[in-house]
Formats: sequence, structure tokens, C-alpha cells
Amino acid sequence: MMNYDLYWSFRSPYSYFIVPRLLEIQRTYDVDCNVRPVYPLAVRAPEFFDARDPLWTPYLLRDTTRQAEFLGLPYRWPRPDPVRMVAGDYRVEQPYIHRLTHLGVAAAERRRGLPFLREVSHIIWSGEVDNWHEGDHLRQATERAGLDYDELSHAVDNDADRYRAIVEQNQRDQREAGHWGVPMMVFGGEPFFGQDRVDQLVWRMEQQGLSPAK
Repeated sequence: MMNYDLYWSFRSPYSYFIVPRLLEIQRTYDVDCNVRPVYPLAVRAPEFFDARDPLWTPYLLRDTTRQAEFLGLPYRWPRPDPVRMVAGDYRVEQPYIHRLTHLGVAAAERRRGLPFLREVSHIIWSGEVDNWHEGDHLRQATERAGLDYDELSHAVDNDADRYRAIVEQNQRDQREAGHWGVPMMVFGGEPFFGQDRVDQLVWRMEQQGLSPAK
């Protein structure tokens, strides 16, 4: 079975967009996805946004809305945003994104990484749920992904340092593979950055003998 790494962030709309196609690849071909969650750029390198062009945000919102429409996916900027910002600054307490990312790592360790990303990113980005962080939204999403929410929560809440170290290693490996952005797939040491590189990823794997799922 072939495999590839997926570097992915819960704060990236483009990461949300790519997951259904990666799940379809997994259903269609004899291939496995190694889900490797990373913290979003706003958390690991907030200085990146200090000098951004004023056109950056308007274009992002236009492009993501257009891409969601093109893919037929429901979409709205999350309420709340997984990354907290105060007065334009991300250098503040972050009550959501670290735990979300650690839950993603734990799901990947239990071989349910892609289903977990699909279900949780949907409640965050689809616009179908307000206050995705409250009530039982995360619990239900986790259970739809075939995981036990209490067991997953216990794992990440009682060993946060371990999960933080895994994420930080993912981030180092991501850069060593050739890029820092998400979503990013790496196959055979070759990086494929962006949700529009799925076809190229499959093309490259086919060159290496990718076979249909059994």
C-alpha cells in the first residue's frame, strides 16, 4: 500500500476543502494518508501577519467563498474562529486551536485521522453550526468519525506536552519537506502544496504504480 503525509490545520479553509477529495482517493485507491496536524501560521508565526498587504484578507474571503461554491461545499467563516485575535493581534491566549490540533493527532494515532478531520472541520467551517466549541458538537463529530470522544479527550488533556511535541515535530518535518503552508501532501519526498494539487498527487502516485482499492 502506498502512503503519503498530509500537513493540515483546523484554521485553514483550504484544509477543510481538501478533505472530501482525499477521502475519495482513499476509497478509490490502495493508499493510506498519514495525517500530521500542525498549528496554523497565525499561532506559530504571528509576525507573518504584521505586514500583510491590505488586499490579503478581502481576496482570501472572495477566493474561499468562490472555491466552496465551485466544490459544492457549505462554507462560512467560523463562529468562533479557532484562532483568537484581539485588536488585530494573534499573540493572545488561544483556548481552542491547541486542543483541536492535539485531538487531530490523537485521531490519527487511532487510524481515524481523515474521518476526524472531515467531521470536525465540517462543524467549524460549514456554517451549519454556531458555537461549535460548546455543547456536544465536538462529541458528536468525534463519534461520527468512529472515535470515543471521552477517551480521545482524556488522552490529550492528560498529556498535552506529548501532543505538543508531536505537532512541533510535524512542523519541522513539513518545512524540511519543502513548504510551510497547508494543506500540503508529501509523497516520496515531493511536496504538493495547496488544495488544488490533488490531481497532481494522484498523477505522481500513478506513475509509481498506484493500484485500485481491493
